[in-house]
Amino acid sequence: MDIFNVHQELIDDYKSFTTSAVTPQDPRIKQYVADELAEGKQWPEPWLSLNPTFASGGSIDDAVADGLLHAECAKIFRPKAHVADAGDRPITLHRHQREAIETARSGKSYVLTTG
Repeated sequence: MDIFNVHQELIDDYKSFTTSAVTPQDPRIKQYVADELAEGKQWPEPWLSLNPTFASGGSIDDAVADGLLHAECAKIFRPKAHVADAGDRPITLHRHQREAIETARSGKSYVLTTG
């Protein structure tokens, strides 16, 4: 397998996907889009960062006790060794996950992205 070939195929496939749905009718816009694509603007330089450990948001059991989640969640969200295993410890949330649950419970609109 040639990883550089795979990389180029991925770029070509994505470019085909993202440019196939809309065809600009205005010649200036069409030229601008073509120029941007030719300059590789659709493919920014890679960004690398180290991801520190996320802050804890407490356990699923904590969220249930605080009234954020339904009681059934304490039974469902547990690490399992196999399908029949009920799990012996609660899953721990990251702080941003708990904050998303709190926001969802508030009824406000929100967007959550996570790795």
